[in-house]
Amino acid sequence: MSEEIDILDGEKKIGRATFVKTAMGGFAIMWGGLTLYPVFRYLCPDAKDEEDASSKIASLDIGKVTDFSPGSGKNFKFGSTPALIIRSQDGEFHAFKAVCTHLGCTVQYRKEKNSIWCACHGGAYDPNTGKNVAGPPPKPLLALKVEVVKERVIVSNA
Repeated sequence: MSEEIDILDGEKKIGRATFVKTAMGGFAIMWGGLTLYPVFRYLCPDAKDEEDASSKIASLDIGKVTDFSPGSGKNFKFGSTPALIIRSQDGEFHAFKAVCTHLGCTVQYRKEKNSIWCACHGGAYDPNTGKNVAGPPPKPLLALKVEVVKERVIVSNA
C-alpha cells in the first residue's frame, strides 16, 4: 500500500517517492520550456521585434553642408543602425542605411572607386541610388531622406 491515509482527516497524503517524481517532472518541463523558448523566438520573430530603433528617429542633424566636400562619404549612427551619407561630385547628398543586404556587414564609401563597398565579401553599390552593382548582395541598400535646412544636413527615414 503506497498511499498513506491520515486517520484523523481521512484525506490521502502523498508519499515521498510520488512527491519527488512530480517535482522532477515539473522541473524537467520547466527546463525544457526555458530552453526551447529562445529557439522558438529566433525561428518565429514578432513583427515588433524586427522593428528597428532607427525607425523611431524622426530626423537627425549630421552637420553643416561645408563639412562634406564633393565626392566624399561619411559613416554615422542613425539610431542603433549604421548609416552612410555621400556628397556626389555635383554636390547632391545621398544617404543609406550602411548595412549590406548580403550578410549585414557595415558598408563604406570608397572615394577612389566612387562606389559603396562591403569589405566582407566584396559587394559594391551605386553611390547615387544604393543599387547593388557587384558581388553577392541580393538587394539595394535602404535609402534615407536627406534635406538641407539652413545650411545643415538633416537625415530622416525615407
